Amino acid sequence: MNELESKFAQTIKQNKSTIYTVCYMFSKDADEVSDLFQEAVINMWCGFEGFENRSNVKTWIYRVTLNTCISQERKKRRTDAEPLTMDINLFEDHDEDTRQVDMLHERISRLQPFDRAIVLLWLENMPYEEIGQVVGISTTAVATRLYRIKEQLKKMNN
Repeated sequence: MNELESKFAQTIKQNKSTIYTVCYMFSKDADEVSDLFQEAVINMWCGFEGFENRSNVKTWIYRVTLNTCISQERKKRRTDAEPLTMDINLFEDHDEDTRQVDMLHERISRLQPFDRAIVLLWLENMPYEEIGQVVGISTTAVATRLYRIKEQLKKMNN
């Protein structure tokens, strides 16, 4: 393994949970999350040599992963395939906290991909300035969008 490959492997290892978190916000299906993760890592590898540390590596990873997930979401919507599902989930948890988390995840999944990305970064406790850098908008625009997104989430029915 050469130096570049070694550095890339270390970067992915250190940021694996970040990548999975972003992918999970775009799907709850374990296979699809794994596919998104792999696609994101491939895209990162393609751009890794050109990454010049002008921004924080975590910011770059968020940006690549979000762009990958948004692109896959758009492709998925174009094909309109109906996934096969089981009628029962043997691993489903029915406690109140799980229901709250599931409800929030379901509502967030109904947002537009760009808004979903902003919410995800906000839930990761990322500062508004860094969210703006990741998604390419100003800090003020982040604050405005988050306010509107929160209002939109409050108005949604289950």
